[in-house]
Amino acid sequence: MQFFHFVKKVIKALIPPVFFLGLTGYFLWNTMNGDHGLKSYYVQQKLLVEAQNAQQDAVSEQQAWGRRVVGLKEGHLDKDLLDERTRVMLSFAQDNEIVIPYKANDHLY
Repeated sequence: MQFFHFVKKVIKALIPPVFFLGLTGYFLWNTMNGDHGLKSYYVQQKLLVEAQNAQQDAVSEQQAWGRRVVGLKEGHLDKDLLDERTRVMLSFAQDNEIVIPYKANDHLY
């Protein structure tokens, strides 16, 4: 009888600390590995940096295309550049010009 009384006393003394240690362990585990934990935060930060780089690339490409479109407007055409590009695309040359042929895969443009 005394033994059971001693076991009952020990169990009552151990239940609250074990419960709170388990609860603390649960919160610590979720702090590190949970859906909103530190590991998830690190992954989200890395994805944010990748998304910002992709956005910057998209903005740069949009600006480059914007400059090309502005260059095609009637008042902005550069006649020398247009003449040079036309000669390259159509393979035209004047009699007094020196022509340097390129291989099939070595295009100038």
